[in-house]
Amino acid sequence: MKTVEVAVGVIRRNNQIFVSKRADKLHQGGKWEFPGGKREQNETMPQALTRELQEEIGITVTHCEPFMLIEHDYGDKKVVLEIFLVEEFAGEPDNREGQISLWVEISELQNYEFPEANGAIVEKLQKLI
Repeated sequence: MKTVEVAVGVIRRNNQIFVSKRADKLHQGGKWEFPGGKREQNETMPQALTRELQEEIGITVTHCEPFMLIEHDYGDKKVVLEIFLVEEFAGEPDNREGQISLWVEISELQNYEFPEANGAIVEKLQKLI
């Protein structure tokens, strides 16, 4: 079974988190996600995160901290999510790939449908407030 390594950015400004909605045609389509993407060969996870956030939402990460690691089996694929907390960045995040994106209060995240693997991220964030 294929294992996909993904760098995920939890982009935080005060008590808000930037989230995007996955395109319907993608795996786990129609659900909300924290921006990021697959690690390419010869990239570290922080490098992958920086590249993906620049491409996907147009920000430049100036500092990130490891937040958590999640391994999840969806049945058709396994994912390893290396999650980083991003509180220092240049630029204003937007929807470079046409996805719906918005800032959500941490206390409201449970009202959004995320892929199953992301549930632990929401839980950990809500313990921060």
